[in-house]
Amino acid sequence: MLIKEVDVLLVLVKNEVNKILSRRKMILISVIILILASLFAYGQSHQYKNTLNKYLKTTTESGDVPWQSLQKQQIQDLKNRLNRPDTPEASKVSINIQIQQNQYYLDNNINPITPSSAKFSVKLMEQSISVLLPLLIILLAGDSVCSEFSAKTIKILLTRAVPRWKILLSKYMALLIMFSIVILEMAVISILISGLFFNNWGFNEPVATGFSSVSGTLDISNVVKVTQLQYLILVYSLGWFVSVIIGTISFMISVLVRNAATSIGIMMATLVGGGFLRLFLADWPIVKYFFPINLNLPQYLTGSYTPISGMSLNFSTLVLLAWGIGAFIVSFVVFTKQDVLV
Repeated sequence: MLIKEVDVLLVLVKNEVNKILSRRKMILISVIILILASLFAYGQSHQYKNTLNKYLKTTTESGDVPWQSLQKQQIQDLKNRLNRPDTPEASKVSINIQIQQNQYYLDNNINPITPSSAKFSVKLMEQSISVLLPLLIILLAGDSVCSEFSAKTIKILLTRAVPRWKILLSKYMALLIMFSIVILEMAVISILISGLFFNNWGFNEPVATGFSSVSGTLDISNVVKVTQLQYLILVYSLGWFVSVIIGTISFMISVLVRNAATSIGIMMATLVGGGFLRLFLADWPIVKYFFPINLNLPQYLTGSYTPISGMSLNFSTLVLLAWGIGAFIVSFVVFTKQDVLV
């Protein structure tokens, strides 16, 4: 009996995956990732060459760039910014932490300067996890349920001899599969594209993670050295977790509003609103419990300064997990109890 139930669920999941693929959204997402990864890789390559031309006139005898010289120059530039009278006091703490972190890299012979495929892929996820990645996930999940109402197929769907919760679960499981594909696709595309630009994979290079800031000072007591490959897997795992949470919340909105445009619009407005809240109301204690404020999980690995006190990797993870579980429960309660034929 259990095997039969599982088989039915797997058939439903397969049908839902085919529905998503038939809308060709994955093609659009792939094109977006490909274009942005190419542009960002080109931009980073161009910026690195400009930096070399600006600060360095020679390379080593082997042709390698002495990254230590660039690192020292960056530290000096940050110190100059720190001492400028027009630098806001709020920015000085962040700049001071950057100086300490760059000095740690220099003292421990860790090269954060020379671009590589692994570094670029990590950077792409770090920069995408708060805005670009959520937008791609919203595009994928925003109409997962409400599209059935728009297309007038919900009645046909519910006439099957299958419980409503199982129909909804199959949709959710199909989305989880697609979220995982998006994350994997972003990793593969960014690695291959940046590999062409930089001609340097860099997977075995060391990287330090576990930095934290305490009262405006860099805390290195919990720093762990790993390879770039290990760090890449860690950062993309955080990206997958964020995509699941955003996707689950989008899934809930899709169940509640029954209109694709409205569902996607609500989620996009929420993301934008989260950015404004962090910018203008960072001193309001309740803000840190709003899910868009907690999306940038990799910032805790790099020691980036967090302007809202009380936030940490564990805190943000638990907040996002609570939002995800709550959205999941609401989705199933509403879909199974409400008269969806109205």
